[in-house]
Amino acid sequence: MHPHDHDCSGHDHRHEPLLNRRSFIGLGMGGLAYLSGIGNLPSALAAAAGPERKKRAKQVLVLFEQGGVSQMDTWDPKPDAPTEHRSPFKTISTVVPGMMFTELLTKTAKVADKLTVVRCMTQPTPGIGDSHPKGSQYIFSGEAPGGPVDRPDISSIVASIMGTPAEFLPSNILVPGTSEQASTSKVGFLPPGYAVFKTGGNLADPDWQVPNLGLMADIAPERFQQRKDLLSNLDVGFAHGGDVKDVSAMRALLEQAENMLTNPRTRQAFDLHGEPEAMRARYGTGHRGQCYLLGRKLIESGVRYVTVDVREPRQSWVDGKGVAYDGGSNMNWDHHDDIYAPGTTNNVPGSGPGSNRWGIHTWPMMGSTDQAFSALIEDMHQRGLLDETLVCFVTEFGRTPKINNRRGRDHWTHSFSFAFAGAGVPGGQVVGSTDRDGGYITSSMAYTIEDYAATIYEKLGIDRAKPLHTAAGRPVLISSKGRPIPELFT
Repeated sequence: MHPHDHDCSGHDHRHEPLLNRRSFIGLGMGGLAYLSGIGNLPSALAAAAGPERKKRAKQVLVLFEQGGVSQMDTWDPKPDAPTEHRSPFKTISTVVPGMMFTELLTKTAKVADKLTVVRCMTQPTPGIGDSHPKGSQYIFSGEAPGGPVDRPDISSIVASIMGTPAEFLPSNILVPGTSEQASTSKVGFLPPGYAVFKTGGNLADPDWQVPNLGLMADIAPERFQQRKDLLSNLDVGFAHGGDVKDVSAMRALLEQAENMLTNPRTRQAFDLHGEPEAMRARYGTGHRGQCYLLGRKLIESGVRYVTVDVREPRQSWVDGKGVAYDGGSNMNWDHHDDIYAPGTTNNVPGSGPGSNRWGIHTWPMMGSTDQAFSALIEDMHQRGLLDETLVCFVTEFGRTPKINNRRGRDHWTHSFSFAFAGAGVPGGQVVGSTDRDGGYITSSMAYTIEDYAATIYEKLGIDRAKPLHTAAGRPVLISSKGRPIPELFT
């Protein structure tokens, strides 16, 4: 049965926490004033909630490895490519007969029975393949940037419709949200309360904590109560001149913010030191490993939608000791220069946009990724979290099948790979195929980022036929150009 035929568009009508990731003490009058324009939002969200259907996912964990991960060096090995352009990494077997990765995914190969790898992803929208900011916004929103309406992130739309089962945490969180592309995450036409909450910082730092939650330790309870009482009086005049629904919404968001600032479970959810040392080491004690581990902790704590967008910083910690990745001021996957360098990629004469990172096979790149991702999948499976959590390993595009004159690979939108797990996704499956160079799709099926977004909505049971509405009342359909990837549904 095609996923559109599945009866799975039910919703959790929890629209109360309209500012569930902002401290109301730091909100400011500008943010509160915005609420005067959301009077018709509840009806819009109610309209977006279709008849009750069977849900396959309750939560989503997106692992956004930004910069363009090379498909032929990872998920889609090409041992028969021309020698001068072939990946130097061996093709290896996985635990699934006939399902092959490269040796950069040695650990992930052991959990391949829980994965579906889609090798036929493509990105046909002109002008986006040359832009990491647009490509990142595309991944965050599931819509090609540049339309007439500023599109919200998928996570913001999900938060607005489904809320969160954990009232002491934001509905949608970005870990850590410190990269140069994090600013492309947008709340769009939705109220600012649905903007993603960014944890910030280097999670490998032994002293790391979420700064937004510092008020819990720094403000005495009586002072906190005084500020709360002061803010509670701000709706007096508002109530006389505004819609009662607006007042109710404001009160709801203040209650949500108070809960976040006072509930001890909020801090526990972000406390990596509460994890056994063996578990932290299992993921890898560097920044990437700890970000992936926090992603699992937040899902386990009930956060509806978590995005991990991470790269190792130049100065980091491994096993509690400081390390320096020389030349690594931007450790994303944009390997235009010397992709197979044993260390820094800055040693190519005339190096360009691909400098300031390390070779794809080094520890701060695929070494840490392979360990963190395999640990995450195995850990979530053992905890029963995969049953109701859709895990998506994504990147904004791939790399060229040919190596350039700087020993690197450039942006490539014609074919690349995503990996999925959990929430009814069949394990041990490869979807689609590419030619012997890994450059062009040869299978009858090809899927876009819009299809990726539609898959998330369908897995969560969100009815995409029901529009959301802008503050001006303009109807906006959700992922209208996408179709769920049928092979990800059983």
